[in-house]
Amino acid sequence: MSDASSKADDARTSRRDFIKKGSSLLVAGGMVAGSLSLARAAHSYGSDTIKIGLVGCGGRGTGAAVQALNTTGGEVKLIALGDVFADRAQAAYRGIKGQHGDKVDVPRDRIFSGFEAYLGVLGCDIDLILLATPPGFRPLHFEAAIGAGKNVFMEKPVAVDAPGVRRVLAAGKVAKEKDLAVAVGLQRRHEQAYQETIEALQGGAIGDINLTRAYWNGAGVWVRPRNDKQTELEYQMRNWYYFNWLCGDHIVEQHIHNLDVINWLKDAYPVTAQGQGGREVRKYRPGDPESKDFGQIFDHHFVEFTYADGSKLFSQCRHIKNCWDAVNEYAHGSQGQADIGGGRIYDNAGKLVFQTRGTRDGHQQEHHDLFAELRAGMVPNEAEYGALSTFTAIFGRRATYTGQMVKWEEELASEKSLANVDDFMTLDNEAPVKPDENGLYPIPIPGVL
Repeated sequence: MSDASSKADDARTSRRDFIKKGSSLLVAGGMVAGSLSLARAAHSYGSDTIKIGLVGCGGRGTGAAVQALNTTGGEVKLIALGDVFADRAQAAYRGIKGQHGDKVDVPRDRIFSGFEAYLGVLGCDIDLILLATPPGFRPLHFEAAIGAGKNVFMEKPVAVDAPGVRRVLAAGKVAKEKDLAVAVGLQRRHEQAYQETIEALQGGAIGDINLTRAYWNGAGVWVRPRNDKQTELEYQMRNWYYFNWLCGDHIVEQHIHNLDVINWLKDAYPVTAQGQGGREVRKYRPGDPESKDFGQIFDHHFVEFTYADGSKLFSQCRHIKNCWDAVNEYAHGSQGQADIGGGRIYDNAGKLVFQTRGTRDGHQQEHHDLFAELRAGMVPNEAEYGALSTFTAIFGRRATYTGQMVKWEEELASEKSLANVDDFMTLDNEAPVKPDENGLYPIPIPGVL
């Protein structure tokens, strides 16, 4: 065995020990360095400084850090950040420092890069960690953060497969036992406009709700073409939106917001799903090398979800230009209907009977709420609904990829994992999926199990 291979194996063993032992060494080290103990963390921070770290320094991670530093009621400081890519970490540092100079205390030795950057951030004297990497890494990072005794804000979705969801659910239970706060970036739940509308609907404003609809139809997102200097793993991670082991497909990464609203409204999760989807525009076109950068994901999904009470959710998400765009949720009941996202409720005659005046800045409000609750001695925990709404989207993906009627309990118990990210050490590691001789990646074919 080469020295490099031996060192990699030793590093993997150390990482596994870190997770298994509940990060006891980091917790002890943090206490010695002055970090709040678990018992102290369960009480009010009052006007104390809350020290935060960031893992995942792309646009959403940078935005989350800025929003955390925007909160009031006491001092918040960013003291560490990390990303697999050093350039991302540096860019985030500059962007956050430019907006919150005196609240950013991150010397060079607290800017971490590589696959173990999250361990570097967790080893610092932080009270709360922001997790905003591609979601394929979320279960690993969340589990480690809870093991290290840190409060957590993590972006949605929180996993890309059933084993990852179960891992998050288990860590969420441990967080409750340790009195650690867990917030999940499903920001609609923190928007006053949504809260008022959901409350009215749950109070019977349109009677019995038997049908709901949810949409995230748009033109799509960025593409990051391959660089000849990249390894296969680096290419996939830079272009992460198009690989299921990283993103989960856009039904998971994006449409989760709308699906979560319906689960919230129903206070339940679907029991069966069937649907269809495919790639109409994300196809390889000879002579257009960038068309290979569409990876694996579909460009459209339609799912019929059924809840235990027999009610249906019709779900659409699409990434195709020059088509009908819609990002919203609707409910239909025995006494009327509701434009949930618009905050409007109508009776059966079409008369407007409710209009919210509530605010809508959920991305900022979720941080205001989290930090206010911490300072008041409260310990919110959104891990369960974050995980189960994530699974609702994975469940829908399973329906469209297979073309089969799928059942919630069976799919949630699945052992099929899209990647073992725990063992990644360098960008020279083997990628979980590989292109064929034409540079194309395996794509699900409905009806072919």
